[in-house]
Amino acid sequence: MAEFFYKASDKMGNIVQGNLDGKDEESVVNKLHTMGYIPIKVQPSTKGKVSVPAPTLKYKKIKGSVNDLLTFTQELSTLLEAGLPLDKSLYILAELAEKRKLSQVINDILKMVREGSTLSDALSKYPGVFPRLYVNMVKAGEAGGVLEEILKRLVEYLESSKEFKEYIISAMIYPAILTSVGTGAVIILLLFVIPKFAQIFNDMGQALPLSTAVFLKISLLFRKFWWMALIGFSIIYLIIKSYLKTEHGKFVKDKILLKIGILGNLIKKIEVARFARTLGTMIKGGVPILSALTIVKDTINNTLIAKSMDQVTLGLREGEGIAAPLRAVNIFPPLALHMITVGEETGQLDEMLLNVANTYDKEVRNIIKRMITLLEPALILFVALLVGFIMISLLTAIFSMNELPF
Repeated sequence: MAEFFYKASDKMGNIVQGNLDGKDEESVVNKLHTMGYIPIKVQPSTKGKVSVPAPTLKYKKIKGSVNDLLTFTQELSTLLEAGLPLDKSLYILAELAEKRKLSQVINDILKMVREGSTLSDALSKYPGVFPRLYVNMVKAGEAGGVLEEILKRLVEYLESSKEFKEYIISAMIYPAILTSVGTGAVIILLLFVIPKFAQIFNDMGQALPLSTAVFLKISLLFRKFWWMALIGFSIIYLIIKSYLKTEHGKFVKDKILLKIGILGNLIKKIEVARFARTLGTMIKGGVPILSALTIVKDTINNTLIAKSMDQVTLGLREGEGIAAPLRAVNIFPPLALHMITVGEETGQLDEMLLNVANTYDKEVRNIIKRMITLLEPALILFVALLVGFIMISLLTAIFSMNELPF
């Protein structure tokens, strides 16, 4: 591969220049046409390759949201499909970006592209904004000359992932509110209501029922030592949080979660859906399956399941295909394994993986819906019983006071 200097014009008449690698001048001309440029001059480079500028540390550390990535992908796909060249499309997106830092990121990417970098190489400079899966998909699209099609598939993938995540979050909002309200009610009773009764009971000097005495003692301890309890819980929380950040802590936590009945079953189905959608999307986008599996491993949240991907990759390298190693790790449900086997045998693995993802997305939604349906009344009942028990304990003591002889 030799290095060539080029000068070219885009469809708007803007002049760009830089260096590109190619076998000969003709291959560089073809690359320029693919990039949407009209070649003006192509000649062997005498100054050496133009280096791709590294983004400043300030912007290299930027973390992008899924919404930002989805919007960027949708708009870039639309502009490219409309016939605009890549650099002009990026220029427009930089101008339209509402967030200043995101605009700077796109401007940096535009600068790299204009200086000879491929879009995938430029995107890879910002791993916090563009994940490895995204970069590899774009790279496959560039290699196959189907970047617009790959961007459409990325839009579908991001939309599905976003919708699924938002569904889980929205499903947990009401239970979280109920838990917060219940906890708040108990704290109010312990801090403000029970102390008022405690003074009355102390003045009477009467022996109290056991349940009343217990709640009075809890209220007293809570009011006197709440700050110690807060510090203690904070220390315990930080210790557990630090441990769970370690590799061993994550592994132990994920192993325990998988063994908890319906919760473990739910986690498995969530990870199967994520695995199938990610791998199916990448294979359909032209990413080699071994490379895709390496990337898929990083998208799986459960470390136990992620670790099993090493065994799947090894089996694939040894010519076992993908269905047999997946069956050997004993994590994937029989239906998913059957569908993947059929896809592998018929040469439609990518489509079948996406079908698996859709199937288990629906199953997960149904399981969560059933869990929330049962959880909501259970939480209401629990809070009502707890608050009711406290109030009954207080009322029992009050009624016993009225029975005293005068």
